Amino acid sequence: MYQKFKNITILLAEDEKKISELMKDAIGEYFKEFIVVRDGVKALEIYKKYHPDIVITDILMPKLNGLELLKELREQNEKLPIIILSAHSDTEKLLQAIDYGVSKYFIKPLDPDELLDYILTLVPKLKQNHLIKLVDHFSFNKTKRQLFLKQDLISLTKRELDFFMLLLEQKEYIASNQLIKDTLWNEENTPNERLRTFIRRLRKKSSKDLIKNNSSLGYSLILAL
Repeated sequence: MYQKFKNITILLAEDEKKISELMKDAIGEYFKEFIVVRDGVKALEIYKKYHPDIVITDILMPKLNGLELLKELREQNEKLPIIILSAHSDTEKLLQAIDYGVSKYFIKPLDPDELLDYILTLVPKLKQNHLIKLVDHFSFNKTKRQLFLKQDLISLTKRELDFFMLLLEQKEYIASNQLIKDTLWNEENTPNERLRTFIRRLRKKSSKDLIKNNSSLGYSLILAL
C-alpha cells in the first residue's frame, strides 16, 4: 500500500529532537524524502527551496510557531496539504488553524499508522496537483520540474525551472516583478531589463502566449481552458 508514497516528499517541522527522530524512523523510509527541521523559519526556507508535497508541523516551535508557519505557507500555496501536531487539544488554536486552512489536526502522542492512513487519502489529490496543464498544449510536472510541449520535453535552465515553480506556487499563478527578481537572482537592485530579457528568452523556448505580463502586478502562467 505504501508504495504509493515513493514519489512524495515530506517536510517535518518539530523542535523536539527525540520526537522528530522517532517519526522519521517510524515512517521516513516510505517516502522519497523526509526532511526534518527544528524551527518555523527553517521550515519556510526549506519549503521555498525544495517544494515538498506535504508539510507536518508542531504548533510550539521557536522563531516561527506552527500556526504562523501555516499562515505563511497557505499564502504561498492554497493547495499544499499542511498537517498540524499539538500536545494539547486547545480549542482556540484549533479554530485558528482551521481559519488558516489546516488540512488535518492531530493530537500527540501521534500514531504513525494513523498519519500514514491520512496521507494515503491525499495521494490522488497530490498526483492531480503535480501536472499543471498550460495553454498551447504545454504542461508542467511540478514533481519532476519539467516542461512539456505535448509529449516533448523542453530543455530549460535551473533558473527557468525556478521561475515556473515560483509562479505555480503563487495565488492565481501571478508573481510580482520584485519577487521574481529576488528569487531568481538574489541580488540588490536587479535591473528590470534583466528580467525582461529573461522573459523574452523563455518565451522563445516555449510560447509567447504562455507567460503573461500583468502590467503592475507582475507575470503569470496561462492555464489551459
